[in-house]
Amino acid sequence: MPDPSVPPTPPVPLSALLARDDLGLRPIAAVPDPAAVPIHWAHASEMTDPYPYLLGGELLLSAGVHIPSSGDPAPYFDAYVSRIVAAGGAALGFGLAPVHDTVPPALVAACETHGLPLLEVPPRTTFSAVARAVWQLMAQARLSELRRVTEAQQSLATAASRPDPVPSVLRQLSQRVGGWAALYGPDGTELSAAGRGPRPEVRKALAELTGVVRPSDRTAGSRAAGAAPATKEAAPRKRGQANPTPPPATGAAAPAPASATDTVAGTHLAAYALGPTPGFVLGVATTHTDQATHTIASVAAVLLTLLTGEQQTGTGAARTSALVRLLLGAEPKHVAPLLGTGPHVVVHAHPDPHTTPDPLTASALGTALGSPLVDLAQETDVVRVLVPADREITPQPGWTLGVSDPAPPDQWPAADTRAARALAHAKATRAPLVRHGARTGLAQLVPDDAAEAYARTLLQPIADTPALVETLRTWLSLHGSWDRTAVALAVHRNTVRQRITRCATLLGTDLDDPDVRMELWFALRQ
Repeated sequence: MPDPSVPPTPPVPLSALLARDDLGLRPIAAVPDPAAVPIHWAHASEMTDPYPYLLGGELLLSAGVHIPSSGDPAPYFDAYVSRIVAAGGAALGFGLAPVHDTVPPALVAACETHGLPLLEVPPRTTFSAVARAVWQLMAQARLSELRRVTEAQQSLATAASRPDPVPSVLRQLSQRVGGWAALYGPDGTELSAAGRGPRPEVRKALAELTGVVRPSDRTAGSRAAGAAPATKEAAPRKRGQANPTPPPATGAAAPAPASATDTVAGTHLAAYALGPTPGFVLGVATTHTDQATHTIASVAAVLLTLLTGEQQTGTGAARTSALVRLLLGAEPKHVAPLLGTGPHVVVHAHPDPHTTPDPLTASALGTALGSPLVDLAQETDVVRVLVPADREITPQPGWTLGVSDPAPPDQWPAADTRAARALAHAKATRAPLVRHGARTGLAQLVPDDAAEAYARTLLQPIADTPALVETLRTWLSLHGSWDRTAVALAVHRNTVRQRITRCATLLGTDLDDPDVRMELWFALRQ
């Protein structure tokens, strides 16, 4: 899981800042290799103890206003620098204006002692200019990272279309991440590999790491027998980072994670579970790691999932055939039998706040719901799953679910709309799962054609304004709650009030009347 204390941009090496002639920064202590010092951000502070205000990875900027004017400065600087190092500060920039003309020798000595890189900031360079340069370099690095990921995605997709897709994807992946990639089977056997092979102990460690994400190995018994945890060696906690997730209690079965990482002999290892067919695992070994490398490996895992999944079985072949027929113009009702008999329900799922679903996460959700028919709409962070109606839909940890009523193939688009409404209702009421209700007893007493005609007549004044119709439907479903309706529709509560007032005016009715609300609700459900 990404560290929330780190910005969503790659860090920049200290060497990049030192190379900026417009800044004129000069290293004067503890900078043996500027390229190996990552800077995540710049922060100016004159606090005598900056520890509580640092997250780690900062270039701390100070003009020395906080330095005592009397007494031996050595103990003060030793305590000051040690606190910066304890907070995870990356480097210290000392400004020569307006308080000091030179960098205090005691500060230089303290930085050398504690290994904190120390830079001299000339009088002509403002701290704002240094901070702006950091963000400019980070933006350039982010653009370069996105370009790298995009090019890798294209090359991986091309590799997947070759006659030998699995070896081609592994070869392309190993080139793009500058390491070694291997595909492991359900029994842990190395099926295919590409790239320069790592040392034997690294190769063995990667094979062991794949067992962490393989479901058959994730039981309390296997853990007791010596199975490795999801992160084999937990690194010391840094400021701003969450504590690692504790392992499950002994004696309880543990769900397999989607990925696992480790570091052995300076080599970064990662294992990615390939779903929905359990057992296949992608292993990657690289000498360096960053977000782009993880993203590229995740793309390769998705492609390998498609290449090793259920399309190799009769069920997968039927789904592939259904997709091809749809693309070639067949009607959904003629294709649906290939996906299984009987009606289906549509599930709309939204992840917990501050979480963005990826293809592996979406696939895992589909597996939990009992269906491989999954669609990830990344622009809305909503995952849609088409599930056979005889499967029991239960709340899923980390997700908010909206479930439609069972529908035959020709009514799936309408069921999709009803699932979206159920999800909006679930989000508004903070419920983990909301099902779209079945037709009421009153509705069953009225013929469908008569009910539809009644609804068209009653709602005709607002029928041409979808926003009004949807707002009225949501408002009525939430018992007239302005705040919950605003949450469900992602608009301001004043917008809800204005729309409902507009509906009342156009419909020429009193929306506070329960009889009116009942009639409108009946009409809106047609």
